[in-house]
Amino acid sequence: METIYKGPLADRMRPETIEEFMGQDEIIGEKKLLREAIKMDRVPSMIFWGPPGTGKTTLAFIIAKQTKSEFVRVSAVSSGLKDLREIIERAKVSQRLGKKTILFIDEIHRWNKTQQDGLLPHIESGLITLIGATTENPSFEVRGALLSRSRVFVFKQLDKDSIEKIIKRALKDKKKGLGEMKMKINKKAMDLLSNISNGDARIAINILEYAASVSSNIDVELIKEATQKAALMYDKNGEEHYNIISALHKSMRGSDASASLYWLARMIESGEDPLFIARRLVRFASEDIGLANSRALEQAVAAYQACHFIGYPECNVILSQAVVYMAKCKKSNELYMAYLKVADDVRRYGNLPVPLHLRNAVSKLMDEVGYGKGYKYSPEFGYKEKQEYMPEKLKGRKYLKDDK
Repeated sequence: METIYKGPLADRMRPETIEEFMGQDEIIGEKKLLREAIKMDRVPSMIFWGPPGTGKTTLAFIIAKQTKSEFVRVSAVSSGLKDLREIIERAKVSQRLGKKTILFIDEIHRWNKTQQDGLLPHIESGLITLIGATTENPSFEVRGALLSRSRVFVFKQLDKDSIEKIIKRALKDKKKGLGEMKMKINKKAMDLLSNISNGDARIAINILEYAASVSSNIDVELIKEATQKAALMYDKNGEEHYNIISALHKSMRGSDASASLYWLARMIESGEDPLFIARRLVRFASEDIGLANSRALEQAVAAYQACHFIGYPECNVILSQAVVYMAKCKKSNELYMAYLKVADDVRRYGNLPVPLHLRNAVSKLMDEVGYGKGYKYSPEFGYKEKQEYMPEKLKGRKYLKDDK
């Protein structure tokens, strides 16, 4: 009898226990605090930060199964204050029944200030235990007050060994995986699949699932075909990811607006995170345009903020505007090259002492030693004073062309 599988392979193979969970030993390994907290049902509010496909959502589901708490999952993309108010009311009912509530918010960085602030009193009172998952640095994307009340756990890309174990489990599992189909994969194909997924278990499983739909004997060529099918020749976390962002950067640097738009579209149409693209534009604005047009940085930052506000698909034209603007701008890498020279001197000479005349005398002893002695207050000299601002060993050193 033919086996009928329901749902994507990646969802079916999601681990349900800590023992089945692969990778992240620094967080959930034997005797680790979080592992013990889960066993004792004393889970604190937490932020899971890391790349896609590293187990953030999976671990949240495991916590849901292995604790006695009411587990509520929402996506920050499609939920707001109204949903939060309903969750709070449900949590109050659960509390009266002696049951705690764990709220899992996927992509928590997409919740705005008001939404995040709405959580605070309920986390402080113990009504809600928060688990937030994000691919963005929580220091910038999560409110400080919320962050201070949560433990941050950093998830790393899965290593090759963990990816291989996940693939083998999917191939052997007869109940949820591909075991009934008696799939075979040779070593070269296994190596390619575990490498091309670049630490993302979901990518590895998705490629495997497509390959298995074509043939029961999986080889290197089939993995390559499955990879192309899965991501338009653009693996968001693999080598091609870096090749295409490099092509975009170099096209803008070369002032080719059409080529810049093409490489941008390759990323957008393949589902690249718009904030990743916007961050690269912010860097480009200073590295390759810099002092030639100081408005470029304003354009790049505005594009990032706009992408953050509205996301896909509406932000595609915003990124296009910024990319074409950068491509057509006059270019200068003077700032970038000057900083490299400065950094080289810092590494070469170490912690050179600040000249005495530039130091503030905040005590009588400092004044007696000579702190601030001989300093020329620039406004009194019409900003034309002759004064050395460099450490003694770098006296007279200039890094910019027009530095006086």
